Amino acid sequence: MSNDKKNLSRRDFVKGAATGLVAGAFAGMGMYSYSPMAYDSLEKPQRKQHDFGACRNVRVTNISETSWFNNAHLIGDIHEAGGLLVNQYTLNWPPFANGKGSAQGNYEEGIGSIKELLPNDLKKAWEIQKELALHPDNAGGYSCLIEVEALDGTIHKYLLDTGWSYEWMEDSFKREGIDKMLCDQEIEALIISHEHWDHFWGLPATVKYDNRIPLYVHDGFYEEGLQYIEDCGYKGDLTIVDQPITEIVPGMAVLKFDVPIINRVFGETSLAFNIKDRGLVLISGCCHQGILKFADFAYTNLKYDNDKFYGIYGGLHISPFEDWDPKYDDLVISLGQWGFERIGCNHCTGHLTAKKFIEAGYPVVRGTARFRSASKDYLGNGDKITFGC
Repeated sequence: MSNDKKNLSRRDFVKGAATGLVAGAFAGMGMYSYSPMAYDSLEKPQRKQHDFGACRNVRVTNISETSWFNNAHLIGDIHEAGGLLVNQYTLNWPPFANGKGSAQGNYEEGIGSIKELLPNDLKKAWEIQKELALHPDNAGGYSCLIEVEALDGTIHKYLLDTGWSYEWMEDSFKREGIDKMLCDQEIEALIISHEHWDHFWGLPATVKYDNRIPLYVHDGFYEEGLQYIEDCGYKGDLTIVDQPITEIVPGMAVLKFDVPIINRVFGETSLAFNIKDRGLVLISGCCHQGILKFADFAYTNLKYDNDKFYGIYGGLHISPFEDWDPKYDDLVISLGQWGFERIGCNHCTGHLTAKKFIEAGYPVVRGTARFRSASKDYLGNGDKITFGC
């Protein structure tokens, strides 16, 4: 993206987020998802059908979908700090807290209190930050392990996101054996969906075990986010994703979306997979771009078997705070039009949304509600889903 375009996009961020504020605080979080009527009115573009190969199957292990544990604390902290436009690095949440209270956080001061401990002594670093931060025990994280079986039987492993709390993510990594996989360099890359606290701030929990793992981030990352990668002790190859489609291995691609997100975050990357003889699988961290835009981009730009949407997994960003609005029903109906055969949802999809999917008769794969996940209606912590044979 050119500097002129990026500056324009960030001006649009302020304009778009301000519109969300007028419409109503947290309803604005998914404003790009909730407009099926506007979506239907768009001119249908020519299909480009980029061929990115095929794989045999994809298996997802949910390491943690519990990004935070108390909605009221999260919403209250953001509201007290000034609302949706406030820079996330000033919220005084760990690991960037300085003890000065709401909206007084500062990246340099926060990281300065723990930088010498990263990435090896995460326990001590988090203890220091817990003394300085607002609601430090509310931090959790989102992260999943993705295993791609190639057509020749080779298994490729990737991490999508790395959570938030150093404590929570270390425990979650150990529970699922991710720490050992990282130490043995079995995981080929870490892909960060976007710069938000619950997907990115737990980076030291990955770097501790493999400080050279290839890393992919959206080109909308801000100065603080890029500096944090360095301050964590990361020594590997950083890829700034600046193209709409980035192929990883045959049948797997990173898709780039330029979209303004709350708390001064810009852009999200999501994943697409072509499962041989089955069709397209879409995987997201939060899907701030909206599931309709996500699906439409894939339909317009990718070539996949049977020209069919097969599965979807991840945070689908419909009702993350269980604040159901009738307009979301239109979105649930719209999702059904894509004909997914397997739906694995969690995280910012919301419990109410998962129930709505089930009530609509969609093929939702349910979970076990273990390890502090709250509902069996979606895939919770430690649950798995496979797309393909």
